[in-house]
Amino acid sequence: MSEKVYVFDTTLRDGEQSPGCSMNLEEKLKMARQLERLNVDVIEAGFPIASEGDFEAVQAIAAEMKKTTVAALARANGKDIERAGEAVKEAKNPRIHTFIATSDIHLEYKLRKSRSEVLKQSVEAVRMARNLCKEVEFSAEDATRSDIDYLAELFEAAIEEGATIINIPDTVGYAIPSEYGPFLQNLIAKISNRDQAVFSCHCHDDLGLAVANSLVGIGSGCRQVECTVNGIGERAGNASLEEIVMALHTKREVLPYHTDIVTEEIYKSSRLLSNLTGAFVQSNKAIVGKNAFAHEAGIHQDGVLKNALTYEIMTPQTVGLPRSTLVMGKHSGRHALQKKYQELGYDLNKEDLERAYFFFTKLADRKKEIYDEDLITIIQDGIKTIPDTYKLKYVHAAGGNQEMACAVVKLQQGEEVFVESAYGDGPVDSACRAIDRITGMRGHLLDYRVSSVTRGKDALGEVFVHVSVAERSYTGKAASVDIIDASARAYLNAVNKAVYEKKKEQEREPPEAASA
Repeated sequence: MSEKVYVFDTTLRDGEQSPGCSMNLEEKLKMARQLERLNVDVIEAGFPIASEGDFEAVQAIAAEMKKTTVAALARANGKDIERAGEAVKEAKNPRIHTFIATSDIHLEYKLRKSRSEVLKQSVEAVRMARNLCKEVEFSAEDATRSDIDYLAELFEAAIEEGATIINIPDTVGYAIPSEYGPFLQNLIAKISNRDQAVFSCHCHDDLGLAVANSLVGIGSGCRQVECTVNGIGERAGNASLEEIVMALHTKREVLPYHTDIVTEEIYKSSRLLSNLTGAFVQSNKAIVGKNAFAHEAGIHQDGVLKNALTYEIMTPQTVGLPRSTLVMGKHSGRHALQKKYQELGYDLNKEDLERAYFFFTKLADRKKEIYDEDLITIIQDGIKTIPDTYKLKYVHAAGGNQEMACAVVKLQQGEEVFVESAYGDGPVDSACRAIDRITGMRGHLLDYRVSSVTRGKDALGEVFVHVSVAERSYTGKAASVDIIDASARAYLNAVNKAVYEKKKEQEREPPEAASA
């Protein structure tokens, strides 16, 4: 009989700390809903004290999740813990996750505190958190570089005060499996009240060993594993959720543990996160990379055609990965499209189906072959997380190496239509400048990426941008067989987010502040 391992997903907290991976409230909610469908046990929704936006996101996720535990991160101090408690108080299953650094290097240079001071602060923090929330997790930051006897003393005290989850993180990704396992076993053995808590591991990938260390952590007594979708996170990232889950799923004979993850939702979760953040996985990424189930070598192809098990240790369907086959065309109707989306795991309501069908027909008029990946991109690109203040009605751009590039753009806002033209350094820059003239929002393009969703000369191109507006960064995305069209819509998507956020801030301002 295998033992359950609880999956603690920190995509929306540690993962979102990756440079360029920030999400707005609506995007975080969209990702949280998918994480609940994935059936993670815990969603660490954010760091409420960090900003008003983080607080609102944690609060909104806590209120909406129907079954998943929602955790809020807090440093071991009163203000952080109060803010975290307030953020998760409406959750069906709330958790406060409080932490403090414990290694001598962190104590000396960062905290400037003694071991006894940190012990006292930890006890007070757990006690306060326990008074606000029935479930408290305590983490020792940089645990793998901390003194083992001091850690045991600290964890005993935290458990005594009511912490029921003890996290032992490899914060800087310094451990290797052969030392991490014995370290955990010896540490847990030293904790006299260890039977009163669940132990957790949180590994970073600085040496490329986060997943390996996490699996060793499970084998060494940890029954909670902290990870992120696609392995995003600080620096080199966190342990990859999909790799840990599928390792346990595939190697049951040597890893007698299981999770409650709905593996068929893995690919969808990966694609959604990439679509929201622009942090695309490399082609050869395990489990969710586009080459993970691709075979080019003749020997491999021959083997797979005879029996897929010759070169595939799991089926693509196990992780919800569709095979790229031509199944839809320009004469397909709404019913066929809805059924196809159901096969891909998307149950669309009438409004979403109409939007998807609109984009599908536009794409089918311009593209011979419609693949599953095209359909997934349509649904993720066409169904917005925020309302579009401005809609792109027309864009035409011209450029070349002998003349200055220019663009004409037509936008619609409600019943009004605006037309502007602009010159720029290229067709895309020209279109962005024309959009700026209409919206009055001066945007600066920080990052611009184009990727091919499927194969062929008529492949759907997906454009992802990072745009700075009023010193804040916004992401935008769009897909089209025409790159200028996709670029203009991606840029406008980011600008619409800036407009929406500005409006929300004005609504939050008290009347006297707004009139001042």
